[in-house]
Amino acid sequence: MGGFRVVYEYANQLVERGHEVTVVHARAVTSGPRKLSLYEKLRHLKIRLATRHVTPTVNWHKIDPRVRLLFVPDTDALHVPDADAIFATAWNTVAPVLSYSPSKGKKFYLIQHYETWLGPKVAPKNLVDETWRSPLNKIVVSKWLLALGTELGAGHLEYIPNAVDHDRYRILNPVRTRPKQVAMMFSHVPFKGSKDGITALEIAKKKHPDLSAVFFGTGRAADWIPKWVRYHRDPPQDFIVSEIYNKSSIFLSPSLAEGFALPPAEAACCGCAVVATDSGGIADFIEHGQTGLLSKPQNAQALGENLCRVLDDDHLRLTLAEAGERKLSTFTWEKSTKLLESAMESSRKLDRDFQTV
Repeated sequence: MGGFRVVYEYANQLVERGHEVTVVHARAVTSGPRKLSLYEKLRHLKIRLATRHVTPTVNWHKIDPRVRLLFVPDTDALHVPDADAIFATAWNTVAPVLSYSPSKGKKFYLIQHYETWLGPKVAPKNLVDETWRSPLNKIVVSKWLLALGTELGAGHLEYIPNAVDHDRYRILNPVRTRPKQVAMMFSHVPFKGSKDGITALEIAKKKHPDLSAVFFGTGRAADWIPKWVRYHRDPPQDFIVSEIYNKSSIFLSPSLAEGFALPPAEAACCGCAVVATDSGGIADFIEHGQTGLLSKPQNAQALGENLCRVLDDDHLRLTLAEAGERKLSTFTWEKSTKLLESAMESSRKLDRDFQTV
């Protein structure tokens, strides 16, 4: 979900700055030079049959009415409008974008994660790695992805970090007087590390019996979530801000890998001290012992011990919360959008320079 939010936020920012923006939603990714496997063909057929009478809507994120939302059956070039620039926003949309004629615009690839973590059936490593080496103008959202791209031989990568909407994600309740409540985003997806998060919480609960926890997520609750944990499915963003982030003293992030890690960033802006795994992109704003506490992924014991450190020491909690909020204040969409505009303009300038040689 975070990846979509970033796309929509950039769309909002760009139309505000005078650009015309279309976000193309394809029910199936079908075009491109690569032949689809039988599994992919059946999956695309299932998607088309299930959605042929459905008009998708986006009601979980505020979108500027000037942004054009285009819902199409697949990624065939016939369904994609001409433009000055076009962005692939997931590994499987790179092939279609590469196949488009120049009329679709200068070609970019917004890399928000190393998508192999989705599993080999969804994102085979060899195919994902090929997209990183594709002849597109590539933009990564964290320094972790920048370093990874160098290892993969991706060539030049533009680093433009994700940001936070500070008008929405802000402190509403005093940080100092918050109860011992831990917030966590829950997911059934294994790499999100929810089971490790629950183990860490149970470690902390033994030492702090008055500890409470609140989860939120897009999927159904699991029967292995402890009974003492409250779970909210698909809550509105304003509810997350006011009732979850602003009524919690700590945000727990147990993920194995994150391209940037938006939820802990947003929670920090709302006054939560962040206790997390060193999952990659989170290091752009969480430095261990300074703006939060980090431990190695898949080590629930270490995660639980860090959680106890913050629960044991309210001065530490307040120090981390204040430093985290202060650090995130520099991550603004205005700044990132300016960098994105600059990247697009630089690409066009290089093309003009080449044409005049």
